[in-house]
Amino acid sequence: MNTEQIKNFVDTTWDGSILPVLQDYIRIPNKSVIFDRQWQQHGYMEKAVQLAADWCRRHAVNGMQLEIMRLEGRTPLLFIEVPGSGKDTVLLYGHLDKQPEFSGWKSGLDPWTPVRRGDKLYGRGGADDGYAVFSSLTAIRALQQQNIPHARCVLVIECCEESGSFDLPFHIEKLGKRLGDVSLVVCLDAECGNYEQLWTTTSLRGNLVGTLTADVLTEGVHSGAASGIVPSSFRILRSLLERVENNVTGATKVKSLKPVIPAQRRQQIRRAAKVLDKSVYGKFPMVKGMQPLSRDPVKLITDNTWGATLSVTGAEGIPALADAGNVLRPRTVLKLSFRLPPTADARKVSAEVKRLLEKSPPYQARVKFNVESAMGGWNAPAVAGWLETAMRSASKSFFGADAMYMGTGGSIPFMGMLGKKFPRSQFLVTGLLGPHSNAHGPNEFLHIPTAKKLTACVAQVLADHRQR
Repeated sequence: MNTEQIKNFVDTTWDGSILPVLQDYIRIPNKSVIFDRQWQQHGYMEKAVQLAADWCRRHAVNGMQLEIMRLEGRTPLLFIEVPGSGKDTVLLYGHLDKQPEFSGWKSGLDPWTPVRRGDKLYGRGGADDGYAVFSSLTAIRALQQQNIPHARCVLVIECCEESGSFDLPFHIEKLGKRLGDVSLVVCLDAECGNYEQLWTTTSLRGNLVGTLTADVLTEGVHSGAASGIVPSSFRILRSLLERVENNVTGATKVKSLKPVIPAQRRQQIRRAAKVLDKSVYGKFPMVKGMQPLSRDPVKLITDNTWGATLSVTGAEGIPALADAGNVLRPRTVLKLSFRLPPTADARKVSAEVKRLLEKSPPYQARVKFNVESAMGGWNAPAVAGWLETAMRSASKSFFGADAMYMGTGGSIPFMGMLGKKFPRSQFLVTGLLGPHSNAHGPNEFLHIPTAKKLTACVAQVLADHRQR
């Protein structure tokens, strides 16, 4: 392999072709289905899929076949087959659906307006992870430019990931044997600890999402008349949350959320902590004077990737400040998001959390915890020798530094699904979501130099996979 030729081809393709189409993609407000229940009527998802499909057709590789799969009532799936040599198949994964706008975008930036500032392309969905389909096909094209053999490749680009991938199993079932005998999965929807080397995700946390409701009255009443007699629904929820989380330390009280962390993962965490040091917490936009939960990077990475955490992500029944009168409100509803350790049983956790929150509510208030989704995490199989060597070589060739391993605090539902379906498969789970890239929040950006180097790394790993 001529690595300089690979680099030049990838750089040229990104500058001349990928960046322009990514800017068009950012302009499409194709929010995931749970954020846009009328996604079919709005047509944004269809527009995004067609944009990606049209680009792939214009930049087709040898023998490529492309299909937009459609199932009644389900989001579409872009499926691309590229023939190769050998019996094995490489599956390359990404998604096209996006998170909603969120507030707090800096002056001159907007979720649906692409803005290039130096090495960064700002806008919703570029790094998470609209680039994946373009990067994956470019990596294959880079090999074919040099007549370097690769295995058969299939690209699976879904449109439901940000909603928990609940449409994806139906497409996978429909594809059946068309997926082939998958021996390597390449996922470009993960994080990177910095922009100086190739990062491989070794584990993903699961996610339990639900709504916790406390009803105390059939209608709101004067707070002066009722307080001291009728308990506040908000105070009831506070006491219920104390059953599942220590409100001072944040430590979980749910027994099924306390993991046993494998020795290899602890070793990888220590190595990553040594490289990242203070940037583990320094990458977040904390207000002046705010302190992280700890200054020990080993503890922070451990808790972020293998710990259980609770976030209150939304609320109902609480008026805006301008509308907040002296009323004892009849109900409060909180949206709860639990991050689960990679090896936790999501169903067992759901049952335990529901029991803890609903059992014997204070003052016999009407309390309900409604589970909306429960997804298990994922712990990668042991890395094969050939893949470890390939990732190290690729990282040194295109980044000039060794490859790194670290878990991720978020979820990618497809990884657990694939791990069960293809138990002998190896995984390269990586991505562009590095420091300050802020996927899901304001000012999301794609780091262009890293995107180019990552694309080249994928090309080298594909070549080494075929030669293993």
